[in-house]
Amino acid sequence: MDRQSSQSTLQTIAVVGLGTMGTGIAEVLARAGREVIGIDISEAAAHRAATALAAATARSVARERLTEQERADVLARFRTFTDLGAAAEADLVIEVVPESYEIKQQVFRELDAIVRPDTILATGTNALSVTRMAAESLRPERVLGLHFFTPVPAMKLVEIVSCVLTAPPAVEAVTELARELGKEPVPVGDRPGFVADGLLFGYLNQAAAMYEARYASREDIDAAMRLGCGLPMGPLALLDLIGVDTARTVLEAMYASSGDRLHAPAPILGQLAEAGLTGQKSGRGFYTYEAPGSSVIVRDLQTPLDGSLVGSGRPVSSVGVAGSGTMASGIAQVFAQAGYSVVLAARSQEKAEAAKAAIGKSLGRAVSKGRLTEEGAAQTLDRITPAGSLDAFAEVDLAVEAVAEDLAVKQELFTALDKVCKPGAVLATTTSSLPVIAVARVTSRPQDVIGMHFFNPAPAMKLVEVVRTVLTADDVHATVREICLKVRKHPVDCGDRAGFIVNALLFPYLNNAIKMVEQHYADIDQIDAAMKLGGGYPMGPFELLDVVGLDVSLAIEKVLHKEFRDPGLAPSALLEHLVAAGCLGRKTGRGFREYAARR
Repeated sequence: MDRQSSQSTLQTIAVVGLGTMGTGIAEVLARAGREVIGIDISEAAAHRAATALAAATARSVARERLTEQERADVLARFRTFTDLGAAAEADLVIEVVPESYEIKQQVFRELDAIVRPDTILATGTNALSVTRMAAESLRPERVLGLHFFTPVPAMKLVEIVSCVLTAPPAVEAVTELARELGKEPVPVGDRPGFVADGLLFGYLNQAAAMYEARYASREDIDAAMRLGCGLPMGPLALLDLIGVDTARTVLEAMYASSGDRLHAPAPILGQLAEAGLTGQKSGRGFYTYEAPGSSVIVRDLQTPLDGSLVGSGRPVSSVGVAGSGTMASGIAQVFAQAGYSVVLAARSQEKAEAAKAAIGKSLGRAVSKGRLTEEGAAQTLDRITPAGSLDAFAEVDLAVEAVAEDLAVKQELFTALDKVCKPGAVLATTTSSLPVIAVARVTSRPQDVIGMHFFNPAPAMKLVEVVRTVLTADDVHATVREICLKVRKHPVDCGDRAGFIVNALLFPYLNNAIKMVEQHYADIDQIDAAMKLGGGYPMGPFELLDVVGLDVSLAIEKVLHKEFRDPGLAPSALLEHLVAAGCLGRKTGRGFREYAARR
């Protein structure tokens, strides 16, 4: 086994299955100087893989990342075959055939009779048991999982999956190989989904269920997660890219292992898969595509009409913003920059003046970065009138509440707004987790009340969740959507239920990440790395939790659990313990990680 502990032994590598994943793996290996044996029972698939490598390397030459000679060398290192016998001299075999035990086990049985005794056999599965495959092999100690992410040349993460039967030298050999390929290897144990997909597919499943329940449109769900969380793709578009059938298979395996209802595949996944509407590869899934294999979305019967609204909105020229914190200041700045007259009301004149001063500093930073002229900043600030009382809202057309996330506090404020604001004024709450209807019902005009959930920092974040209750008037809804567009925000429509779109999908994912740590499956660094490198997330879940605040996260988890009554949404015990201990994240200097004290 010493042979495999040295990177130099893994020079000839066979890739079995030349679909998108196999072709990507072959390209990365060939570029890294390995001799690559590509094997697929389909001559057409083998030809497509060779053609794809030729095209990819040609692009690299055009971009001056490869010379013509280097390109020729890469192409010479990749040979294709249609028979497994070609793997006889491979040091490592990576199978990426369809996610089926029967197919994978047949490949492994045949390989057992073909390859050398010291050859490592790696499965590319992300859903099936590596232990089961190893146990049925003649060389269980040399079987492991090697899970790349697509597109393979771009994605840095490789999950290296060992089971109780895997010998350490085999793990060390492929770990070293992954590093030489420019990848970030993350060691994980054998359970369906491993780390990245284990968290990702639960989130994707919840998004599919949200769409199936007609809570929000596919476009709004995807836009909400891209703009609200900075994700590279929305969940439904990502399901189409992965393959609806593949996602269903992964979720079935995860549910069989966990018994968690959050992993039980949403029925729509089965319906689409059975109908052959598997996503981009078939030309239709949640969206419709230009052609099978295309990523270009085309209009279909579900595509909303551009800017279509039922009825027209109410005229709005002046806006009142209630609050003096970061969110209130940010929202006031957004409206003032868009040309609206803004009244910024706080508990006292001093607090209101301080909030305006904070806006002045924010505008100053924008000027220094070249995003705003000095004249524009001055004009914006001039449009903001600070006030120490809600009485100043008497003539505003839109009143936006941005005070503490406490139902009693908000209800008290809306009771006051009801008395102060003129008839026909739109009353909006920026709550992220409380029921909008509970705020609306304390007024004599619930039809004028709506949710307008901005994201922090409001001047930078493009998303606004527009939350209408069962009593919200159509013209109030139209008004808020029109205003969002005028202040250069992207509105998404959703109903009045806990979490709306973003938090309802984000926080169960964060909670599941904490549960992985509780179960000692992976540590916080491994999980954060997996989601950033494998999922393209701007922050790992534990980085994000510490930024949001563990107390805030726990409160949202409790609201979601209370609303949906799903055991899988119950806040993790570790999160509750950290909050009880006062470890709330960056703001206290300690959460899941420790931070340098603020000066």
